[in-house]
Amino acid sequence: MRSWALDTEEGDWVSMGVLSDGSYGIDKGLVYSFPVTVINGKVSIVKDLPINEFSKKKMRETEAELKEERDAVKHLF
Repeated sequence: MRSWALDTEEGDWVSMGVLSDGSYGIDKGLVYSFPVTVINGKVSIVKDLPINEFSKKKMRETEAELKEERDAVKHLF
């Protein structure tokens, strides 16, 4: 909340659930936790951080779970 309200420190980032823009291979439009900066209240995904294979695998698993959850409730909207 602090970073959201008061911006991130220069050179720092925080994790925040935001709509994916396709970064890190995550489906566009999926709400996912990304590394972000907040400057003047504007949230921006940090691009191209190095990610090891273990983390990539976990990210793909999390993406799959989120897609299943999204699809399970689609009929409610």
